[in-house]
Amino acid sequence: MESFIEGFILGLGAAIPLGPINILIMNNAIRKYSNGVAIGVGAMSADAVYLILILVGIVGFLNNVIILNILGILGVLFLGYLSYIIYKNRNNKIKIHNEKTHSNIFKKYLQGFFLTLLNPYTIAFWISIGSYIVTKELHIFLTIFGMICAITSWITLMPYFVHKTKHKISQKVSYTINIVSAVILLGFALSLFIKLIYEI
Repeated sequence: MESFIEGFILGLGAAIPLGPINILIMNNAIRKYSNGVAIGVGAMSADAVYLILILVGIVGFLNNVIILNILGILGVLFLGYLSYIIYKNRNNKIKIHNEKTHSNIFKKYLQGFFLTLLNPYTIAFWISIGSYIVTKELHIFLTIFGMICAITSWITLMPYFVHKTKHKISQKVSYTINIVSAVILLGFALSLFIKLIYEI
């Protein structure tokens, strides 16, 4: 039980901080709950990829300067692209009735997946989690299950509350949210770019 609880706490610690994924989830959940969840599920799927690579011992290959720099560059470009898309759609109304549900949800899933997959910090995070589990002699599967439960709870409940309060958001506020979201994502992109330049 201790392993599950520690995993749950670690999962909340990973999911709650305000980062690119949460900005993207909130920005999309305002208009459509399922889109916000799809981004979260995509991000969790990318986490699962790196977790599996750690379990089979392949992640050590990815944990080198060249690979991390390549991922970082791709991450900067993708963050910049998402920032541009949000800014471009800044005037979109909150209620959208003509979306193609399936294709749009899959597109949002891919955004969450690639935004997390192309983040070099994701590799560092899961390596540190692996070290933590080994050091504290936790049950690996119970710990991971706890993390999955925490992250799943966050990516379903957080966008739900955001979506349910959308009636309190005027078009002007929605416009401001889009601008702020675009600027924050661009800020993450520039921050990552500066770090890459410094390391190179």
